[in-house]
Amino acid sequence: MLKKSEKKQEEPSKKLTLDEYEKKVIELADKGLTSEKIGEELKKHGIHTKEYSKKISQILGKKYISPDLKNTEEKLKKIEEHLEKNKQDKKAKRERSRVFSQIRKIKKYLKQL
Repeated sequence: MLKKSEKKQEEPSKKLTLDEYEKKVIELADKGLTSEKIGEELKKHGIHTKEYSKKISQILGKKYISPDLKNTEEKLKKIEEHLEKNKQDKKAKRERSRVFSQIRKIKKYLKQL
């Protein structure tokens, strides 16, 4: 067992060029990871995003989807599936309208940025 002072030494990875870094980010995005998860995955491999001039969201460009928006759209999809099976569920109908308005607010906010 290692003591606190004897931290596990990782091999320093060679520094990637900007093109290789962008390819790696796009490759992880194609797997379905959000920008936050891509950053965590790169950090596990010893690649720090601060060393490069572009942010992950800038590299993804049009592919970038806000995690808040993605999660609320998934929630809306689950609620609508539930409503197909249970048409009389009034609480779920109310929840659907609440989540739908939440999506609208997020899209409006993201448009301002």
